[in-house]
Amino acid sequence: MDLTPTVVQVAASGLRTGAGGEIVRARRLIAKVSRPEVAAKFMAPPPRAMLDGLVASGRLAPAEADLASRLPVVQDITVEADSGGHTDNRPLLALLPRMLDLAATAQAAHGHTVRCGAAGGLGTPQGIAGAFAAGAAYVLTGSVNQTCVEAGVSADAKAMLAQADIADVMMAAASDMFELGVKVQVLRRGTLFGQRANQLFAVYRDHASLDDVAPERRAHLERSVLGASIEDVWAQTCRYWADRDPAELARADADPKHRMALVFRWYLGRSSWWAIEGDVARRTDYQLWCGPATGAFNAWVRGSFLADPAGRDVVQVARNLLEGAAVVTRAQQLRSWGVPVPAAAFNFVPRRLE
Repeated sequence: MDLTPTVVQVAASGLRTGAGGEIVRARRLIAKVSRPEVAAKFMAPPPRAMLDGLVASGRLAPAEADLASRLPVVQDITVEADSGGHTDNRPLLALLPRMLDLAATAQAAHGHTVRCGAAGGLGTPQGIAGAFAAGAAYVLTGSVNQTCVEAGVSADAKAMLAQADIADVMMAAASDMFELGVKVQVLRRGTLFGQRANQLFAVYRDHASLDDVAPERRAHLERSVLGASIEDVWAQTCRYWADRDPAELARADADPKHRMALVFRWYLGRSSWWAIEGDVARRTDYQLWCGPATGAFNAWVRGSFLADPAGRDVVQVARNLLEGAAVVTRAQQLRSWGVPVPAAAFNFVPRRLE
């Protein structure tokens, strides 16, 4: 077979034409977004200028760029509502219809279907049934999986998550975009991480450098938030960045405010590892991304074989949520046909499913 370099490049990149002239993708791309203006970019083909730039740099073949210009960037959009971690706290039943309308508009304009799935706030069969009823093509769970045996956090952290109710969450300063004031949704019950992280951001926001922080407030941060002296934290921070990106240290030498950010981000970063490692001495500093779905899930499984985190595995959790959603959907269908359906028919009790 004679393969030209262009054909080889296209095949290696995952785009080709099929026997009938259709465009075939070897890879599936899924975007997880919470804002319509962002989703619209993913639902449309890549900008021509971007493709031309990739061709000019040798990263795309011209034939591949031509195929890409006729396809949306992704095949699926996961609509992220009020979730653990990074979230815009949007209600799913307000956000999902907006995204479905965008997908329909994009299909009419470009001729390709982009499926919309749902994520965020899904911890019960009723919630998942509601997502499917609203038009979701699939669902994605997140927070509830942290309590499963496969999750990487410690047993101590899982026990804390298993006690949470739907209001036991809060927004706290994020480590990855700390300086921008971005927040993540975390567990509040049993940990003071959220309050402490927000204290650190308030100090960062209000001061140009650590030297500007009043001595009594600095002592409070060391004693009640960082759990270490600022000098010790800075020494650990220097060792960390010296191995990974020394430019961060050079920037900190030139910018005292950036140095303060790196010191405070030490706490935000370590708090996740304390939860993973199960460092009980730092239990009140555990950072656990968590949304209201965890509390809803805990209430649903109470008294069942899924109540104990040691008995939760992701397969049983997923199968029970989907089986329960099917039961709830059937009950609603019967009710819509005028059948008198008791309220108990909507309460699916978890059971071991093969």
